[in-house]
Amino acid sequence: MKGQWLGKFTEVNSSGINITGSAIINIDEMPTHYQGVATLMQDDQRFPDIYVYFTTEDKNKIFIIKQPGALPINPENGMPVGTPDDWEKVKQRYGTLNFSNQKDVEGIWDEDKLILKWVSQSGAKGQCEFAKSRASEPSEYKPTLNVNNWNEYKCHVNKLEVRRFIFRGQKNNTQRLRTAFHRTGRSDLNKYEIEDIQTLHRHLSARTRHLINLENPLENGAFYNLVQHHGYPTPLLDWTYSPYVAVFFAYRGINNSDAINAKETEKVRIFIFNQKQWQFDFNHKRVIRYPYPYFAILEALAIDNERMIPQQAVSTVTNIDDIENYMKRQESEKNTEYLTVIDLPLKERANVMRELSYMGITAGSLFPGLDGACEELKERFFEI
Repeated sequence: MKGQWLGKFTEVNSSGINITGSAIINIDEMPTHYQGVATLMQDDQRFPDIYVYFTTEDKNKIFIIKQPGALPINPENGMPVGTPDDWEKVKQRYGTLNFSNQKDVEGIWDEDKLILKWVSQSGAKGQCEFAKSRASEPSEYKPTLNVNNWNEYKCHVNKLEVRRFIFRGQKNNTQRLRTAFHRTGRSDLNKYEIEDIQTLHRHLSARTRHLINLENPLENGAFYNLVQHHGYPTPLLDWTYSPYVAVFFAYRGINNSDAINAKETEKVRIFIFNQKQWQFDFNHKRVIRYPYPYFAILEALAIDNERMIPQQAVSTVTNIDDIENYMKRQESEKNTEYLTVIDLPLKERANVMRELSYMGITAGSLFPGLDGACEELKERFFEI
């Protein structure tokens, strides 16, 4: 049951009013049970959106959620109420609300579908049916530009407006955009921020030159970016303002001998994201635990992170598992293309990496320190 599920809900409240909306639920697997959070987004703006946190009693496919906690979301900041001032704002907007009368929720699930049913003490009856995220399936994005090789790629990117776009290289052109956090099968960022990050911060504080203050938004972003660059799973994706650095990462870790013998159909992928237009169209929060689906640009400080500057690094942060599906929905809604892809032949690796080295783009320049230097010299002396 773990992972992210998307669905629609219906409820008939105690006044006989039919309420509908969409929902997103994020579930983590524990040793003996499941736990997670859900956001119910109302179609009717007369009613507040609801944030729910829950725990199952076991891991059975038919289960009971005992007295899930539910909080209205403050429409002014988009966060679950947490202070008397928040409650007052919700009361002013929606009237007096009672969230203490929720009874147990019944559920059933299989690999593709999750169904929840509930009856409150006030008599409201509701149901929600969810579909599992498709993020583990092959990418549905296809190259749409007339760019098929390295020379055509250089001609194309050199004409692009500087810093309007960010780039990401992946050696697997069938893999969807997905954060390392979501690839682990986890999705509850509430638990992640409260438990993982606090523990990680305590452990790393002895090893960083600067004591990073997680309460400071700029330093918090720097901490996430730092641990991302050192292999800890985060809800961040690494991007770069350099189309050439992105190509380096696409071909990195592939042997020249494998590339030479590759089939014509074998490609690496470069994602090109119009971040400037995205930020103009969507004012997304940069709050890890934000309850609504979001995909935001993160320009982090380079605290104790020497790799960010040479890599011209920028990040995106998201609570969405299937980023590509979300992106396609937003593109359809705005009638705007935000994300495009270019696939380059795997066979061109040796020539591409040689040209990149002439540009000063090597493992040694992108990864200051012993690891980068050794990787660069391995490329020089062993990748013939």
